[in-house]
Amino acid sequence: MADNEPKVTIDNVEYLLKDLSDEAKGQIQSLQFVEAELARLKALSAVAATARMAYQNALKGLLPK
Repeated sequence: MADNEPKVTIDNVEYLLKDLSDEAKGQIQSLQFVEAELARLKALSAVAATARMAYQNALKGLLPK
């Protein structure tokens, strides 16, 4: 087994991608997409939380003392 062949590790077991069925490869692609989407949404949530804090601070500065 060559070390440069694409592999995936599931439950601490390493599999060569070439040995997996097309259906298994499709599930891996779907999982990768979902993981990327979750990372994107987490980043978007952080941006929104930062904006919320900025708006709250701006509002506090506009309120009468």
